Amino acid sequence: MSSDQVEVYNGDKHLMEHVSVVSEADEKATKASTNVDVDDYISKFLEMSEDAKADDQREKTMKLSEGFRTFPKAIAWSLILSTALIMEGYDTNLMTSFFAYPAFAKKFGDYYPDIDGYEIPARWQTGISMAYNCGQLIGLFLAGIYADIVGYRKTLMPALAISVGLIFIQFFAPNREVLLTSYVLLGINWGSYQTITVTYATEVAPASLRVYLTTYVNVCWVFGQLISSGVIKGISTMDDPESYRIAYAIQWVWPVPILIGVFLAPESPYFLVKKGRLQEAKHSLSRLLSNNKYLPDKSLVIDSMITKIQLIVREEGSLNEGTSFVDCFKGTNFRRTRISALTWLFQSITGSTLMGYSTYFYQQAGLATSMSFTFSIIQYCLGIVGTFGSWFLSQKLGRFTIYFYGLCTMCVLLMITGGLGTSDSKSASWGIGSMLLIYTFVYDLTVGPMCYCIVPEMPSAKLRQKTVMLSRFLYNIAGIIVSILSNYMLNPTGWNWKAKSGFLWGGFAFIAAVWAYFELPETRNRTFAELDKLFEDGVSARKFKHTIPNTFDAGEMMQKMGNQGVKDIINEREHVEFADDESK
Repeated sequence: MSSDQVEVYNGDKHLMEHVSVVSEADEKATKASTNVDVDDYISKFLEMSEDAKADDQREKTMKLSEGFRTFPKAIAWSLILSTALIMEGYDTNLMTSFFAYPAFAKKFGDYYPDIDGYEIPARWQTGISMAYNCGQLIGLFLAGIYADIVGYRKTLMPALAISVGLIFIQFFAPNREVLLTSYVLLGINWGSYQTITVTYATEVAPASLRVYLTTYVNVCWVFGQLISSGVIKGISTMDDPESYRIAYAIQWVWPVPILIGVFLAPESPYFLVKKGRLQEAKHSLSRLLSNNKYLPDKSLVIDSMITKIQLIVREEGSLNEGTSFVDCFKGTNFRRTRISALTWLFQSITGSTLMGYSTYFYQQAGLATSMSFTFSIIQYCLGIVGTFGSWFLSQKLGRFTIYFYGLCTMCVLLMITGGLGTSDSKSASWGIGSMLLIYTFVYDLTVGPMCYCIVPEMPSAKLRQKTVMLSRFLYNIAGIIVSILSNYMLNPTGWNWKAKSGFLWGGFAFIAAVWAYFELPETRNRTFAELDKLFEDGVSARKFKHTIPNTFDAGEMMQKMGNQGVKDIINEREHVEFADDESK
């Protein structure tokens, strides 16, 4: 090793120890297999690690205003992809709202003399809800595999195109059997929407913007629910027995414009780097960043960002981290998968089902049909306001704080709702409606949107898509169980618990809060490299916030990767630089 090189290392004894392990143990093999001598590739790797560390620090210290000015195009592309969730929010709320819609009940329900009216039998309400959730399980699995092969865009585009045809089945369904089939097929199709959009938002945004772009997914969900409630309210006064078809037809508005936007959007740079397509990753980043006073020349930063992503992916690979579903349950990845999965699971089993069945619930609680639809519209307006409010909370509070105290508040509200359900008086019914409005606001201020931020932040880069898919898979399994329970709890031909079901969901909210305190770490203002290091070091959940991780330590990374890994990453970088020079 040259005297100049030794001088560089004198200031870092820890680095020298690791470098000596790499250079001395493998020096002969290295010189035999490459024309680049040991000093040269070590110097280049040191340069790469410093570039990555500098870019990671730049991302960590980036203020919100700087993020908006530097990544306006990334924001726009992410919002376009997330808009696909409006379709899903619209149709899922439509499905449960239709159970309380007289024209729909008359078309697909049975006549019950006891209530002198038509009702969708509890088993069919359960079947339709389960069909949708079961379809999503299939779609999630397929999307998890397909997206890791072809990318996020090429997974979402076919799903959007197919949805146009599947809506025809809903629209022309002559009986319950065909309607159920349409929900199975649409569920398969929409399984990709749930994970692709939030993962894409996570990977194209810096740490300062991540919470806004991921929680926007919740805005899209609530906005879709609001639109469907407004449509149901509008057609509820129609005498036409086929009026429910209008609500189904409105779904054709969304797919084509969103499909065009997804086609034009750049692919995630993380996906491209994982596939070794560095030149395409650079082009993608050039379409995501914009020059401004904080970044006069974006080309100066793009190389550092590519280097950082390379090192993150390579270091994960050096830890023997594969990319199969099984790898999500090995080593530190099991902890990361568990946190992601339970975070989403508790969103499903802490009372949110009462919002999904709100129209039906209000009617069963004793409110008139017209008033119940009005309550639903107010409820979803509060949901949108709540989600926007979560953005302001996120500027001061962390993910854990918002999620944890949200669960605590929801627990109290659900217990009050359950208590009101013990009375059959009209004033109690109004009280139940009021509690659900407050619950909706709190849910969409805290737990609802935070899940979409927490879940994709937890996994490693190589396993992010599969971990998010598995988390949503568990969420949907829970959704099937919750649908079965809810239909029987709320249906007068079932258990007829009505608002007393709040006791059950309130109990789960308490359990969720206890779990969150002991296992959910604080990830606010953490880069992916920092999260990798914190999980690798086994830092406990409550110490995440204050622990300062040592990221991109050159000596440590060289020891993990070995000579061949170091050479490979340098050769990849030089190949891209050569291609850039050739293109000029």
